[in-house]
Amino acid sequence: MRELIDDVAALDAVSYRGRVAAVNGLMIEATGPVSGLTLGARAHIGASDGPACEIVGFRDGRAVMMPLDPTHGVSAGAELHFSADPPCVRPSNGWLGRVIDAMGEPADGGPALPQGATPRLLVSGPPPAQTRGRVGDRIDLGVRALNVFAPLCRGQRLGLFAGSGVGKSVLMSMLARGAEADVVVIGLIGERGREVREFVEDTLGEEGLKRSVVVVATSDEPALRRRQAAHLTLTVAEHFRDQGLHVLCLMDSVTRFALAQREIGLASGEPPTTRGYTPSVFAELPKLLERAGPGCERADGKPPGAVTAIFTVLVEGGDHDEPVADAVRGVLDGHIVMDRAIAERGRFPAIDVLKSVSRTMPGCAAPDEQKLIRKARKLLSTFTDMEELIRLGAYARGSDKGVDEAIRVQPALEDFLSQDGSDQTSMAECFERLAASVDSQEQSE
Repeated sequence: MRELIDDVAALDAVSYRGRVAAVNGLMIEATGPVSGLTLGARAHIGASDGPACEIVGFRDGRAVMMPLDPTHGVSAGAELHFSADPPCVRPSNGWLGRVIDAMGEPADGGPALPQGATPRLLVSGPPPAQTRGRVGDRIDLGVRALNVFAPLCRGQRLGLFAGSGVGKSVLMSMLARGAEADVVVIGLIGERGREVREFVEDTLGEEGLKRSVVVVATSDEPALRRRQAAHLTLTVAEHFRDQGLHVLCLMDSVTRFALAQREIGLASGEPPTTRGYTPSVFAELPKLLERAGPGCERADGKPPGAVTAIFTVLVEGGDHDEPVADAVRGVLDGHIVMDRAIAERGRFPAIDVLKSVSRTMPGCAAPDEQKLIRKARKLLSTFTDMEELIRLGAYARGSDKGVDEAIRVQPALEDFLSQDGSDQTSMAECFERLAASVDSQEQSE
């Protein structure tokens, strides 16, 4: 009976009908009760279960829509069934271990997803700034380079900046399997279709999937689905956050979300600005990214749930100042940089620790840890500055004590920063190994 009541409550109170007036490229123009509709409203073509569209604008008394489903065979005059209510989903804890699509339907060939009792808006705002909790304690990520040089605290948001093929997916799988969190929600936005099963079955693995929900929208899907998948990822994360749980949200990638929004903006008539991106791209990015973070303070005094997030950003040709990267970096609480040159010399994960910054540092580290981190950074920086001269043989050993020390400990630091995808290192062990690396003594000749 309860399920029947929920189904009845989910029905639209008012039914709107319209007609397809024109199809122009990606756009569908519709006539009908336009004054009763709003941006974001959905429509189905032909029947209530026909191809879905979403209103993205209004023009000359018509609703301008873009498709969520293939629209082959759509004809002028086709009937439209509008829904005036904003799109909602009903996440539940039964979604754990499942792979779902942008519409909240199974994408893994499994049974229908159990529906939660409470509908949640697909696109919602973040908690009010004055009522949400503060960033919590440092969490153990299991990755040595991040635990030490770019730590992540409960409710913090970091950007992972990298080009293609430098190991982002492997690093994400290491975090999904080993990071300290109750639930992991992964959004694969604009991913290659052939790589989805590889990531879920091989990279993430059975153990990682057990505590995860994976949301997928492949690169061949309509732009609206790719954008919606990003918002659905945060909606699912918020469902678990509101239960007081600590959620790790991994999204790959924000760049493809921005490209989808650019495609929508251009099709709806927005003017292109910086590098072809439309103004709506830079308006939508903060709305998406700010949804991650601590939840609201709880009346019972218990710690609020939190969404700790890592958003990947694809940088073209190593340009970390391109518009999307620059906009994302300004919103998030730090950034991790992966360098192709480091990957090419065989060190994985290929994290450039000197260019990676966590804005919770140094407050989240103990005084003795801060001292150790500063020493390690100084040694790495000294070696990087002199690396070309050292490799050419132009540096004379004994000329500078700081350089000599950096050369001596460099092999140990490289070994510390290298980590196999199946390896997990606790926070305490990270600092023990780092101390052993920077304090290593030169062997007597």
